[in-house]
Amino acid sequence: MTELTMSGVVKSFGRTPVLRGVDLRVPAGGITAILGPSGCGKSTLLRLIAGFADPDSGTITFGGRTAFADGRSIPPQRRRVGYVPQEGALFPHRTVAENITFGLTRHARRAGHRLTELLDLVGLDHELASRYPHELSGGQQQRVALARALAPAPAVVLLDEPFSALDAGLREGTRRAVLSALRAAGATAVLVTHDQAEALSLADEVAVMRAGRLVQLAAPATLYRLPRDADVARFVGEAVLLPAWVRGGVADCVLGTVPVREVTFEGPAEVLVRPEQIKVTAGDDEGGVEARVREVSFYGHDASVVLDIVPGGPRITARLPGAGLPDPGDRVLLAVHGDALAFPKSDSGNDQ
Repeated sequence: MTELTMSGVVKSFGRTPVLRGVDLRVPAGGITAILGPSGCGKSTLLRLIAGFADPDSGTITFGGRTAFADGRSIPPQRRRVGYVPQEGALFPHRTVAENITFGLTRHARRAGHRLTELLDLVGLDHELASRYPHELSGGQQQRVALARALAPAPAVVLLDEPFSALDAGLREGTRRAVLSALRAAGATAVLVTHDQAEALSLADEVAVMRAGRLVQLAAPATLYRLPRDADVARFVGEAVLLPAWVRGGVADCVLGTVPVREVTFEGPAEVLVRPEQIKVTAGDDEGGVEARVREVSFYGHDASVVLDIVPGGPRITARLPGAGLPDPGDRVLLAVHGDALAFPKSDSGNDQ
């Protein structure tokens, strides 16, 4: 197992800054997801780790081994980094077995036992070894790409949006198979994604990037519950952000008086409530804030309910269990379950 560390990494293309002093530590054997919108520098970060490009400044180390510092760089083939691109990039004219063992020595390829180990590791049937990529499903192709990356026992595995091309039916099963294989191999891994659910469910830690900066690194539950600012809150999961006034540990907003956690200020604020915290009851109950149901999107186990607070209030979204849902047009009452998080109104969250 190998720890990955990046310190003060800066990268520009011409006059355009892409990475602006990134510090990142991925513990040995850990899985860190890099989450952020398109153009924030995620894929560039992976390319620098792999050695496909060099930073303008900063350092990159694998364990105690320096891969880049002071303008000196170890070439990609000597970094012991496995790379899984977005769509696998398998060799179409080679079989599954040939793809997986491509990076192995001739002796290891002939021995055959490593191929069997890798097929088992990524959950592929041994009968698929003689097939070609076009004869596989998208999920199977991604597992082959992972097996190929793991074949030479790399120090670090990099995954660049590896599930984005898969349909919903394949995505979850492939994610779980990849996660299981990485854990079994004891690999240190960096996963780049723009899918919040993917990052939160697969990674030990999630690093949120914005405009070339790493703005927050935390465990998934911490990131969701305690986002650094309103922009991170909006980006990581669904968020209801409302104008409020904070005083004495509570926030007054259109949803009533809500206790806030870890508050260190008083005055105008934005209060963060997650949709699953909003309790919706029948309009003939007592207490709560009146609202009208605008639309209901049913997902089976739960539903997203869009509500208009009346009279003339904002539109918000609640996440409710799939049973006993209100109908569009119903009058309901809203209340907040649990505490919320408040951001000072002057904090725009734009860390540019």
